[in-house]
Amino acid sequence: MTEPRVFFNFGITDDSHTLSAYRGRGGYQALEKALRTMQPLDVEKEVTTSGLRGRGGAGFPTGSKWSFVDKKSPVVYLCCNADEGEPGTFKDRWIFEHNSHQLVEGVLLAAYALNVRHAFIYIRGEFDLSYRRLLLALEEAREAGLVGERILGTEFSCDIIVHQGGGAYVCGEESSLLTSLEGFKGYPKNKPPFPAVKGLYQAPTVINNVETLATIPWIITHGGGAYAGIGAQNNTGTKLFGISGHVNKPGIHERPTGYPLKKIIFEDCGGILGGKALKAVIPGGSSTPVLKGFEIENVTLDAESVIKAGSMLGSGGIIVIAEGTCMVRLLQVLTRFYAHESCGQCTPCREGTAWMDKVIGRIVAGQGVKGDLERLEAVTSGIMGNTVCALGDAASMPVASFIKKFRDEFEYYIEHGRSMFDGRLEI
Repeated sequence: MTEPRVFFNFGITDDSHTLSAYRGRGGYQALEKALRTMQPLDVEKEVTTSGLRGRGGAGFPTGSKWSFVDKKSPVVYLCCNADEGEPGTFKDRWIFEHNSHQLVEGVLLAAYALNVRHAFIYIRGEFDLSYRRLLLALEEAREAGLVGERILGTEFSCDIIVHQGGGAYVCGEESSLLTSLEGFKGYPKNKPPFPAVKGLYQAPTVINNVETLATIPWIITHGGGAYAGIGAQNNTGTKLFGISGHVNKPGIHERPTGYPLKKIIFEDCGGILGGKALKAVIPGGSSTPVLKGFEIENVTLDAESVIKAGSMLGSGGIIVIAEGTCMVRLLQVLTRFYAHESCGQCTPCREGTAWMDKVIGRIVAGQGVKGDLERLEAVTSGIMGNTVCALGDAASMPVASFIKKFRDEFEYYIEHGRSMFDGRLEI
């Protein structure tokens, strides 16, 4: 049986990102169906029935998120979170580059369901081709009467505004994104109030990920029940997985949730580079806890299975690590990133990420001392759960899990002032 594909138009031809290619394969038919035959509440019901969960990492049910918004409010905003900054994650960029129109249609369908007249796409500042492809898609859509006033000759009007971020990882957090969009420094905010009550410009606001919104056209075309019949029971549908690291064929794969993690690595991605053994896998982007190679034996790509194994599905950024890799040096790359990206608002994160980076850096420099591992563990416990946003947790989980799973490598490095892999380091 052929696996269902929500992202059917990607990479088929060199012009797959254009309006003509998208429409040639059924694009914007879902929007026309919704505007001509469905009420806004009907669109929301289909999304709720589908069981679609947010694809940005948190995995919150999309229909439930929409239901919290007062659609009778004079102003309701929709924000697409396209600030894809998680190391190991590149699915949203792939959507932009190959088919921005599917996202545009998804934004319009969500806007129709939520009574939104102005939607925003907050795109990562470092994205160049993605940004240009998105602007092209919006220009084509406006000229075709698909964005703006009286879309497709109906009473529904919606404009889409694109805003480039300034390169801050923390702006992937929804309250930081809204603060940045309003023109202020992208600091996270305490909740409540939640964005659904008081969000952008103090109005009710829905924030959805790129992949989440781009999935909606398929749901409206085929029905929420059809989507709910795909994948795992409690985590339905398909999902984009970006596989990177030591595999022969890295890239993006769309698979039903519940798909075996081992199969996507060894069959779909051609196995481990150089024929080496699998050492470890980071299953959901760099902030999720690492799993040893043998721990993925029965893991499937749905939230519950990955949590049971001791990690998180996160954004679907699967980082594959081959035997022979020094985990101490690999961790240094991650701690350096999170120390740099801390916004500095919360003391535990501001000071803690810097301390973790300093201690790991000292170990890698051959100057580690007895007690460093215990010091690192204490710092992670002091950060986790004590910050406004989840960046502190994101920085701490790799440190805690790397030390727990590969403590012998860290102890060897501290004792001998070098890696146990000598000159054979992969990283």
